[in-house]
Order: sequence, then structure tokens, then C-alpha cells
Amino acid sequence: MKPTNDDDTPVTISSARVESLPVSARVLALRHEAAVLRQEHQDLDASIQALEIMPVPDQILIARLKRKKLCLRDQIVEIEDQILPDIIA
Repeated sequence: MKPTNDDDTPVTISSARVESLPVSARVLALRHEAAVLRQEHQDLDASIQALEIMPVPDQILIARLKRKKLCLRDQIVEIEDQILPDIIA
């Protein structure tokens, strides 16, 4: 169930209010690092796709790139967990 106002209209959060929330330098650095890793992950994905359509794909190189891509994914998840940790209530 979505939160509603007194007149049963959905509650919305303006972007101005969200942007005014304090964010620590650590969180900003983590977000930047995650963005860089996501871009690298996308670049690896594009490289893997390009290699796979070649007439004779280099399976060893593709396997190495896929492993690196998985490692990047793990790093991204780890960083995202630091930004928004699971809180057991």
C-alpha cells in the first residue's frame, strides 16, 4: 500500500527535498566508485558480445572477461551494500 495524504492522493517526494538531504563524502565516493565499476561492467559486456560474434571466437579470452565481469558485479554489490545496508528490524 502506497502512503497517501489526507485527501487520498499519493504522497510524492519532490526532487528538491531529496537533493537537500545531507550526504556524506563517503557515500558520494562510494556512489562514484560504483558508477565507474558499472561503466567498466558495461564495457566488458560489449567486448564479450563483440568477441562472441567473431567467426572464430577466442573462448579463453571470453571466459577471462566473463570472470572479470563477475568480479566487478560482486564489487558493485559490495559497494551498494555499504551505501544501503540491510537493516533487520
